[in-house]
Amino acid sequence: MKQGSGKPPGSPLPPITRRSLLAGAGGAVILPAVAKAAPGRSGAHVVVVGAGVFGAWTASHLLRAGHRVTLLDAWGPAHSRASSGGESRMTRAAYGKDAIYTRMALDSLRDWKALSDVSGLPIFHETGVLFFFPRDEAYVRDSLAAHKAMGLPTQALGRGEMARRFPMIDFEGVEVGLFEPGFGALMARRSVQMLVEQFVKSGGTYLRAEAQPLVGKGGKINSISLKSGERLGADSFVFAAGPWLPKLFPDVIGSRIFPTRQEVFFFAPPSGDRRFLPGAMPGWADFNGGDIFYGFPDLEARGVKFAHDAHGAVVDPDTQSREPSEAGLARIIAFRDRRFPLLRGAPLTEARVCQYENSSNGDFLIDIHPRHPNVLLVGGGSGHGFKHGPEVGRYAAQRLLGAVRPEPRFSLATKAQSQKREVH
Repeated sequence: MKQGSGKPPGSPLPPITRRSLLAGAGGAVILPAVAKAAPGRSGAHVVVVGAGVFGAWTASHLLRAGHRVTLLDAWGPAHSRASSGGESRMTRAAYGKDAIYTRMALDSLRDWKALSDVSGLPIFHETGVLFFFPRDEAYVRDSLAAHKAMGLPTQALGRGEMARRFPMIDFEGVEVGLFEPGFGALMARRSVQMLVEQFVKSGGTYLRAEAQPLVGKGGKINSISLKSGERLGADSFVFAAGPWLPKLFPDVIGSRIFPTRQEVFFFAPPSGDRRFLPGAMPGWADFNGGDIFYGFPDLEARGVKFAHDAHGAVVDPDTQSREPSEAGLARIIAFRDRRFPLLRGAPLTEARVCQYENSSNGDFLIDIHPRHPNVLLVGGGSGHGFKHGPEVGRYAAQRLLGAVRPEPRFSLATKAQSQKREVH
């Protein structure tokens, strides 16, 4: 947001619609008006920095709890540089021994479906999700045990059954699979933009502005600085800035969050071939002896998606090149031609470069700032966080308000400065 927008202080807030969010005009808001309470709301004023999936759901839960909430982002909800941007994200409940994430994924799915019900376009595609492995392993057994305890109808499949049900995949070298029929794909950018639109309709304030790094010796803070030179006051603050968290808090987070380059590719299926459509082809992940590849069917005619779940080079989210690499494309094509032979020679239709924002072990960061008790830090999505957005937002809102017992796995203290990914 910049000064001199042509509206005097105290002017009514302009209406924010999906069209204005998509056009980038939703943040044209005068700061003095931001501090005003939404009609019928008398709770504390909370500012949430970052309108990605974690920030948007946190803001929504705080608003539902009766607080005045201002959500801001430097470029807009789920913008093209954000980890929440792009087309699709997987929602699944298989997490091996980490049943905490199984529960979060299951509980979040209800909120995603509810949001999809009010969207003009689908947010959730129930494609089912298939994980497959070279051999039986603890991850498979632990996932099945957790799913059975939660009443999920997850199926263990052998190679022959998978080949029969999913003929578009070559299961050479595969011994066992996990199929989750109730899960699938979330349309990432669309879902976050819809969530922010609903947040504004419900009385929240969205502002397009860039927060500056937080400076303070200790104790509660009552305002933050914006790049425009203005200050934004509130009772409490949530920073859910994804890969920008290390820049906002270099002394506290620093190298505890590792932004890494990730590339995704889309290929056109054979014309008229219905085997690559949702309902025939599931979302999938080939665990491939630990070198994981994953993807989706041809969602909304965008092409069949492929990605390599390997942490790429550490990058700066502001300056990294968004051009896909020839090496990355060659690696995907080699995998595609081996595992999906019907797509050999399929033309590339689209490629995207984004980033993961990894914690040291893959657990989320949702904790109070060590020097500022009214500041909450939220991040560390680590490439698997999107699906958990509703539950992350619920927990983050409760954590800020002191209404939930802290989960040790989400603490800052457990985040090391070297990577050893344990959550998959």
